Amino acid sequence: MIIIMKPKATEEQIQALSASLESQGMQIQRNAGVGCVVLGVIGDVAHLDPTDFLIQPGVERIMPVSEPFKKANRKFHPADSVIDCGGVAVGGRKLAIFAGPCSVENYDQLTDTAFKVHAAGANILRGGAYKPRTSPYAFQGLKLEGLALLEQARELTGMPICTEIMSPKLVEEFDRRVDVIQVGARNMQNFDLLTELGQTQKPILLKRGLNATVSEWLMSAEYIMAAGNPNVILCERGIRTFETYTRNTLDLSAVQAVKQLSHLPVIVDPSHATGLNWMVERMSLAAVAAGADGLIIEVHNNPPCALCDGAQSLTPAQFAQVMGKLHAMAPIVERVL
Repeated sequence: MIIIMKPKATEEQIQALSASLESQGMQIQRNAGVGCVVLGVIGDVAHLDPTDFLIQPGVERIMPVSEPFKKANRKFHPADSVIDCGGVAVGGRKLAIFAGPCSVENYDQLTDTAFKVHAAGANILRGGAYKPRTSPYAFQGLKLEGLALLEQARELTGMPICTEIMSPKLVEEFDRRVDVIQVGARNMQNFDLLTELGQTQKPILLKRGLNATVSEWLMSAEYIMAAGNPNVILCERGIRTFETYTRNTLDLSAVQAVKQLSHLPVIVDPSHATGLNWMVERMSLAAVAAGADGLIIEVHNNPPCALCDGAQSLTPAQFAQVMGKLHAMAPIVERVL
């Protein structure tokens, strides 16, 4: 349930109503609407009579919420959220560009790529230290060594770092050492992990699951937010369909759906969505045109020799070309880089 206060409602009226609801076991999420205060009421609201609130001083109107996700719901939080990722804002008018290799392989590979994507305009370094792979025999990442290399790259370039977590046991380690914690598609419904991440205040990049609906994706965000962490960024990375030409099917309509339903920022991963590096440029432009708040692009300094996902990785020169096109296009869709 949502309670919209009158524009001239006093702070005392808002506080009194909030206290009354909390005494009945409700959680109150307070947000600033357009010229008024909006109170999101979370809990077992079935026994509450909306007419009881309409007679309360300062109350304008009551809105029921039919969607199961509450904290992620735009009705509860009308304004777009902007998430601070180590000094880089994700959401709002400025596009966030995450770039770097699929997996951290060694110092030279990571730092060379990091310097080059930073020079081209990327503002967050992505790189996998832990790699969930379909085959147990494939390269699984350098793990803690890879995390240390990412920290070194951050020191050298000044870019915040984003890397994927796989286990709840690593949450404390990642919270101390990483600027943005990525939850991969395979872990989107790892609810134990999501709840643990909700105990932190670290920005969480939540990728859409392989077969997840938009509603299921938002419910996974709700797990993190319900546990106490509001700093969630959604990432559309393609879903599994009958089509086999591309690695996945990039669902750009999901960007608009999320923007309609939720206040959370949403970015797009054209690399995993297509699996083909020659598609990344046009799909990046299409994603920004569709309203994405940013992109996460795989870049490797030598894709043919990459230990993971070389076929979808851009070279630094190709990434710079994409950034040039984005610079030209951004003003058309009222964005900046």
